[in-house]
Amino acid sequence: MSTNDYIQCFIYMAVLLLLAKPLGIYMARVMEGESRANRWFKPAESFIYKVCGVNPARAEMNWKTYAVAFMAFNALGIFVVYAIQRLQNILPLNPMGMAAVSADSSFNTAISFATNTNWQGYGGESTLSYFTQMIALGVQNFVSAASGIAVLFAVIRGFIRKQTENIGNFWMDLVRSTLYILLPLSIVSATLLVSQGVPQTFKPSPKASLVQPTSYDQPVTDKDGKPVLDEKGQPKTQKAMLTEQVIAVGPVASQIAIKQLGTNGGGYYNANSAHPLENPTPFSNFVEMLSLTLIAAALCCSFGYRVKDTRQGWALLIAMTIIFVPLLWVCTHSEQTGNPLLAKMGIDQSATALQPGGNMEGKETRFGIVSSTIWASATTAVSNGSVNSMHDSFTPLGGLVPMWLMELGEVVYGGVGSGLYGMLAFVIVAVFVGGLMVGRTPEYLGKKIESYEMKMASIMILIPPILAVLGTAIAVVAPGGKANIFNPGIHGFSEVLYAFSSTSNNNGSAFAGLGANNIFYNTILGICMFFARYWLAIPILAIAGSLAKKKIVPVSSGTLPTHTPLFIFFLVGIVILVGALTFFPALALGPIVEHLTLAAV
Repeated sequence: MSTNDYIQCFIYMAVLLLLAKPLGIYMARVMEGESRANRWFKPAESFIYKVCGVNPARAEMNWKTYAVAFMAFNALGIFVVYAIQRLQNILPLNPMGMAAVSADSSFNTAISFATNTNWQGYGGESTLSYFTQMIALGVQNFVSAASGIAVLFAVIRGFIRKQTENIGNFWMDLVRSTLYILLPLSIVSATLLVSQGVPQTFKPSPKASLVQPTSYDQPVTDKDGKPVLDEKGQPKTQKAMLTEQVIAVGPVASQIAIKQLGTNGGGYYNANSAHPLENPTPFSNFVEMLSLTLIAAALCCSFGYRVKDTRQGWALLIAMTIIFVPLLWVCTHSEQTGNPLLAKMGIDQSATALQPGGNMEGKETRFGIVSSTIWASATTAVSNGSVNSMHDSFTPLGGLVPMWLMELGEVVYGGVGSGLYGMLAFVIVAVFVGGLMVGRTPEYLGKKIESYEMKMASIMILIPPILAVLGTAIAVVAPGGKANIFNPGIHGFSEVLYAFSSTSNNNGSAFAGLGANNIFYNTILGICMFFARYWLAIPILAIAGSLAKKKIVPVSSGTLPTHTPLFIFFLVGIVILVGALTFFPALALGPIVEHLTLAAV
C-alpha cells in the first residue's frame, strides 16, 4: 500500500470518529424528547400522531406489544410495496411506461426493502417507475431504517429501567427516528449530491444521439412478443442500428441520500453508486461513503450517553473499529497487489509488482482502488450493500473481506440500530462467558445476565449463519439454483455463498455472475431476508423486556468491567471466533482455495 492509500483511509476513519460523538448525543437526546429540536418540530410531531390516531404519552408498551406493533407495521410495508410494483403500469408518475413487475420479483423486493436489506435482482432505471421508486422504495428506505433505530432504543431502555415491563412506545420511536434523525440528514446529503450533479427531477428521460452509431443483433418476435425460431430451433435475429441512447434520470438524489444514511443500499440505477449520475465526483463519493457508517457508528455514542456511562459506548465503537481497520487493510493490500496469475502468464514481467497499478478490473477510474476498497469494506461492515465497484472482480482475498464482514453478523458497524443491538447480543455472550470464568453471576450495566438472556442472544447469533450456510447448500444442489450459476466451479460457489451471506445478514450487495431474478432465487433469498431481520429483532426485544423487569445491581469489587481494553479484546475475540468457526469451511471452498489456485498456477 502507498502513502496515498494510508492517507485516504486515515481521513475517512478520522472524520467518521470525529462526527460520531456529536451526532450520537443529538440522537440520544431527540429520541427521549430532551433536545431543542423536539420543541422546534413538536407541532409536526403532534400532527403526525393525530393523523395516525396515536397517543404515545399514554401508551407505553411492554416488549410483546412493542414487537406486535413493529411486526404489524413491517407487514403492512411488505404488502404495500408488493402491491405498488404489481400495479405500477396503471399508477401515476410513470412517464417511461414501465410494465408491472412479476410476482416473484415483487415478493423479493417487497421483503428486501421492508427488512432494510435492499437486495435488488432487477435494473432499477429499466424496471421501476418514479412512483414506485419514491412511494414504495423511498418510503421504506426511511421507515425500515427508523424501525431498526426504534428497536435499539427500546433495548437501551431495558438496560436503564428497573422493575417495569415497559420499554417505550414503538410509534413514538418510529416517528422521532424519521423526523429528527433520518429526514434532516437526508435533506443535507441530497442537497450536497444535487450540487455535484446527481439528478433530481420528474421529467421523462432524455435521449442523446450517439457520436458513433453501432449495429447489433435484434431478436425477431411474433405479434405476441415471443421469439421466432429458425429451422435449427434457434431464436432468429436481424441487424439493427443503434443511433441514440436514453439517459435515465428521475428523483435520484433524494433516494441516494437515504439509501446511504439508512444503511439501505438499494440504488436508483442498476450499477448503483458506480453509475456516473448516481455518484459523479470524488466529493459525492466521499459524502456517500461517509454516510454508510455515520449513523451506525454514532449510535454507539448514543448508547453510552443514555446508559450514563460514555465509556461503554466508546468500548463498543473501539471494538468495532479494531475489527474493521485490519480487514480494510487486507482488502486494500490485496487489490493493490493485483492478480498473481498475470505475471505468470507473461502479461506482467515486472519484478516489483504482480500487476502494475493493482487490480483495476471492475473499478471506476474516477475513484481508484483505495476508494473502492474503503467503500466495499464499509458497505459490508454495515448492512448497506451499495457499491461503487464490482465486488465480483476483486481478487479472491480482496473479495473475501466484504464477504466475511457480512458473515460476522453485520455488527461492525452494522445497520442503523440493528448493528448495535446485534453487537449487544455478542456482549451478553461475552459477559456470560466471562462470568463463568471467574465463578460469579455475569452482569452488564448493573443487570444480571441469566439463562433467558443467553438463550435469546444465542438465537440472534446463530440464525444468520444457519440461513446463509443452509441456503448455499440448497442452491448448489437444487436444479433451480445450479441452472443460474453462470460461473461454474470455485468462483461460482463464492458467488452463491456471497448472495446468501448478504441476504441472511440483511446486507444486499452481490458478487454478480449469479442469475438471481428468477422464481428460485427470488423466493429462497426473500425467505432468508425475512427471517434474518425478524428472528433477530424479536429476541432482542424479549431481552429488553426481561432486563427492564430486573433490579439494578450495584457495582462491586467482583463486577467484571466492560469498558476496559481487556473486555474490548475479549469481545473482539468472540465475534471473530464465531465468524471463523462458522464460515471457515465454506470460505475454504470458495475464495481461499481460489487464491491458492491462482498462486499455484
